[in-house]
Amino acid sequence: MKFNSTLVLSALTSSVLLITGCSTNNSNQKSGAQAISVTEQSSDIEKVGYSLGYMMAEGNKETVNDLNLDTFELGFRDGYEGKESKLTEEQMQKVLMDYQQQKEKEMLEEMQTKAEENKKTGEAYLAENAKKEGVKVTDSGLQYKVIKEGTGKSPKATDVVSVNYEGKLIDGTVFDSSYERGEPVEFPLNQVIAGWTEGVQLMKEGGKYEFVIPSELAYGETGNQGIEPNSTLLFTVELLEVK
Repeated sequence: MKFNSTLVLSALTSSVLLITGCSTNNSNQKSGAQAISVTEQSSDIEKVGYSLGYMMAEGNKETVNDLNLDTFELGFRDGYEGKESKLTEEQMQKVLMDYQQQKEKEMLEEMQTKAEENKKTGEAYLAENAKKEGVKVTDSGLQYKVIKEGTGKSPKATDVVSVNYEGKLIDGTVFDSSYERGEPVEFPLNQVIAGWTEGVQLMKEGGKYEFVIPSELAYGETGNQGIEPNSTLLFTVELLEVK
């Protein structure tokens, strides 16, 4: 996940409402979130401050997950009350830029490690799955098993198909399902991942197959939303109609 200094600043600014609540810029007022109590009986403006702070902080805590809340509150209050900054603007910009670069480096290293782990795990899963009864393996490495053979026509790569499907990770996590949405989907077969383009062409209308798709025929080293890099994917697919 990439982010920039603007996002960092936005995350920090958003999170302050959780810390400072609805307190004013009165320097004599007791500071800190512990001095504030918010309940259903609090005033509307108190509940507004808390609600905004909580939701914004919750949404940004992964972006800045090691925030020092004490110095954050100090900087916020100094700026809000017009006090002289402890750091120059140039120093603040530099420290945020350095923080951003360090986080990006850590994220990249984490993604690379995860990609290597997923590749090894996927290869082991494919090797074991290939031994199971009824599983066939194509030249590309795609694995499939016929659950129900169809009787209609088979699609070409350029056809639009209507399907029901469920997609899972090899740990069993469901990441996408037309069954859960309650309706099939239609798409051009040449505009999806390579494993789908190849696999669905093996089917006939009315058929139901299970596919195990190696990462290089899925989302590869980049991954996708909810799918880590180099993930091997499992799909159950029903081909309803070739348009």
